[in-house]
Amino acid sequence: MKCFKPLSASIARLLCIAGTVTLLASAAAAATQEISGVKVEDSAEVRGSKLQLNGAGTRFKGPFKVYVAGLYLGKKAATLDEVVGQPGPKRIHVTMVRDIDAAELGKLLTRGVEDNVPKSELSNLVPGLIRMGQVFSDQKKLATGDSFQFDWVPGSGSVLTVRGKVVGDPFKEPEFFKAVMAIWMGPVPADFKLKDALLGGK
Repeated sequence: MKCFKPLSASIARLLCIAGTVTLLASAAAAATQEISGVKVEDSAEVRGSKLQLNGAGTRFKGPFKVYVAGLYLGKKAATLDEVVGQPGPKRIHVTMVRDIDAAELGKLLTRGVEDNVPKSELSNLVPGLIRMGQVFSDQKKLATGDSFQFDWVPGSGSVLTVRGKVVGDPFKEPEFFKAVMAIWMGPVPADFKLKDALLGGK
């Protein structure tokens, strides 16, 4: 029986190593999910603050997939007011799953704000909307795999990043960030299923 002890110890060590590798692989797999071919991270870091994925989903226009969006927050939120009302940084990240005219996308985003913001508040947002529209118009085209994101950074404002590069100065007004978030999570969202997904639904 003694002659089998070294073999048993070796097997035990191998099983232990295999178990560790399996756990690490599971942890790595849990760190991302794939939606419409896009890998969505379960966390993001904004100015030193670690945010968790609140929800993610696909934007459809008719039968066509347009982009995948993910919302990152410091704590879970189930409504637009909870999203914008909580303190700290926030992020919405969008990855294209088809080529699109960037100027047209800018117009759609502007229209999304107009559909969700009371007319009495809209006039204060016009300068920011014009600038946002111009930023997308300057991009000419967003190709499959390109991305953009809006970060809310306390003390700075809404920072727009396109293809990994910060574009222009921050949009300083908190009202502008809420208006942009309303494109996806307001009463008349771009896609109701995407709204539910971003706010933690299925």
